[in-house]
Amino acid sequence: MAVSVIDSGLFRDMFGTEPMRALWDEAATLQRYLDVEAALARVQARLGMVPERAAAEITAKARIELMDQEAIAAETKIVGYPILALVRGISAACDDGLGEWSHWGATTQDIMDTGVALQIRDALELIDTELATLAETLAALAEKHRRDPMAGRTHLQHALPVTFGLKAAIWLAPMLRMRERLAELRPRVAVGEFAGASGTLASLGEQGMAVSDALMDELGLGRPLAPWHVARDGIAETVCFLALVTGALSKIATDIMLMMTTEVGEAFEPFVQGRGASSTMPQKRNPISCELIRGTARLTRQHAAAALDAMESDFERATGPWHVEWAVVPEAFVLTAGALSQANFMLAGLEVDVDRMRRNLDMSQGLIMAEAVMMGLAPEMGRTVAHDVVYDACRAAIKDGTHLRDALLADPAIREKLSPEAVDRLLDPVNYLGGADEMIDRVLAAAR
Repeated sequence: MAVSVIDSGLFRDMFGTEPMRALWDEAATLQRYLDVEAALARVQARLGMVPERAAAEITAKARIELMDQEAIAAETKIVGYPILALVRGISAACDDGLGEWSHWGATTQDIMDTGVALQIRDALELIDTELATLAETLAALAEKHRRDPMAGRTHLQHALPVTFGLKAAIWLAPMLRMRERLAELRPRVAVGEFAGASGTLASLGEQGMAVSDALMDELGLGRPLAPWHVARDGIAETVCFLALVTGALSKIATDIMLMMTTEVGEAFEPFVQGRGASSTMPQKRNPISCELIRGTARLTRQHAAAALDAMESDFERATGPWHVEWAVVPEAFVLTAGALSQANFMLAGLEVDVDRMRRNLDMSQGLIMAEAVMMGLAPEMGRTVAHDVVYDACRAAIKDGTHLRDALLADPAIREKLSPEAVDRLLDPVNYLGGADEMIDRVLAAAR
């Protein structure tokens, strides 16, 4: 029985995705190790270090379905690592003793690190695909709602008018930066490892570096500048990147969750029969995707902290920190994929109530436009004086429960400077959106 939400039959499709799990499951991980062993044999055969026949046999038999996984698991418990057992499996599967040429000059961590580099490379492709889809959806929301005003909120209170299109553009901009970060990250982390027992490749003599370079070319990975057995910044950077992605998604989820509250009611997750239902309250429509995104973001942040801790490796081979990565790297990728999947589902079908946005914008009876009035008066009486005059009008409107317009026009100092028509223009939210349109255009241009 599974004990983690990412593997659970109940929860796994809420906290992850099948394509991402398939990249990191046990069979896929072991197959990556086998792929590295087979590629090593092929390049060494080309360099004349092992027989061509042995390389062909190892390549043919380095398949997970030919391995005794129970035997590998049993030996791993004793040895502490799976590679020795896997090499025994290759030897047993190969005919005529040709499997004895496998793992020539390699060390366990070479195989495991290169295997995880292959997984990271492919997992980042899945992440990028989800990010691209999300960016398209957010761009469409920004364009569609660029003229739909709503209350901007600071410290959870009405501040100034914004548009929902600008809000969507603000959500979109970090996603564009995430794709930039991913493109920059990939060549740093999709890098293999082949350095031998203590990082010198001494077992292969003068051919060691040639084998390392050829192996990376064979696998489509970058060539390492130096051994990274104990230089784990690439792994840590990868997990920190995933934490950034889920953090940005969590901001979107937080906004939508708050917009779904009964008192606000401005946007809603897609309606699916029974989704977000309560066991006791039939009226409920809970923000399930938002909750899952916020949960996965918190978990991924903790994994980022663990990956940073794992950088503290001792000498030429770590005594424990490396093992932390075995847990946090796969889980962080699965959680991030789950968060992206939830975000794409939620935003693709987001229900936006522009009428409710306008009603909420108007609920303060003009108070949200106080800055606009102040700026309209400032050229006539000075900014400080205008601030104090409008402040007093706001206090009067709040005390009397009247519209700000009435309080403004009740002040002779304001009436002297502004006509009722001018006050009405200043109190219209669509006249005080500043550079929102241009900001949206800039984000959309970057998205294109």
